[in-house]
Amino acid sequence: MTVSAMTNDTSSRTAAGLGLAVASAVSFGLSGALARGLLDTGWSAGATVGLRIAIAAAVLVVPGALALRGRWHLVRDNVGLVVVYGLAAVAGAQLCYFYAVTYMQVSVALLLEYTAPVAVVVWLWLRHGHRPSALTLLGAAIAATGLVLVLDVVSGAELSTAGVLWALGAMVGAATYFVISADEDNGLPGISLAAGGLLVGGAVLLVAGATGVLPFHASTADAVYDGRAVAWWIPVVLLGLVTAAFSYVTGIAAGRRLGSRLASFVALGEVLAAVVWAWLLLGELPRTVQLAGGVLVLAGVVVVKLGEGRSSLVVEPLPDEHAAVQESSASQASGRNHSTSSITR
Repeated sequence: MTVSAMTNDTSSRTAAGLGLAVASAVSFGLSGALARGLLDTGWSAGATVGLRIAIAAAVLVVPGALALRGRWHLVRDNVGLVVVYGLAAVAGAQLCYFYAVTYMQVSVALLLEYTAPVAVVVWLWLRHGHRPSALTLLGAAIAATGLVLVLDVVSGAELSTAGVLWALGAMVGAATYFVISADEDNGLPGISLAAGGLLVGGAVLLVAGATGVLPFHASTADAVYDGRAVAWWIPVVLLGLVTAAFSYVTGIAAGRRLGSRLASFVALGEVLAAVVWAWLLLGELPRTVQLAGGVLVLAGVVVVKLGEGRSSLVVEPLPDEHAAVQESSASQASGRNHSTSSITR
């Protein structure tokens, strides 16, 4: 494979990853508006999240098993990783976030949770030596500024120690999601990782509900969205299929194409998507300052992508060594052989 072809493959892989990341962010962002219609009729946050994850797990368990193609040793080898993913990235992030909003404003809790990209950058720096470039840091600052405007927290908000700690717990869960989702070294197909994590997360939430740790209340009353009533099961199904099953699978696929750092910053679009969905489904019009913040979030993502430059987001296969040696011999009068090296971008 020529360097040009490999570069094109990398570009295509990155473009596909960006598309998947945006799709994941948009679908994740829909969850808040859909859940709002249920919560207003008496559903508890625990029941809403628990049923959402249970549906997603039921949908993905069969294709997740088929994707393994009998390679069940991958599950045995990565059982700890799947458990951590289910506990932290699925159940932990959800539980911590909903506990946080019982102590503070939703916007503030969401802002604290979405400091996760910064945590990812710091983790990659300290754990793997991936020092962020100046552009990456600049992009992070721009995106963070935009996030503050989108969430409209500048007007003043009350903070509580308990709320901040729960929100930071949600941040750790979100950061864990980005790091594990981007890891291809474990060999697990993305859909298998999603299915396993959702099964673990769903089981934890059900146990939490059964033991009374997490209140579980549901209602069969119609959910209302911007004055229009729909049967309760419609948002429930959409929460499970679209905002969980689809979101996790596309999010993992995006992370494996972009790397955890860039994928986590693109995921900031979830906040902007949440504002737009709230406008479309709940009639909550975004303010001008929120729209300006959305532009800054997108600008920050672009700057972060530029900051990645030629960093090792994905590792391409080695070119054929024999062909490379022949090409080198033909172009060098001395006939010296040159060993090929891996090409990363």
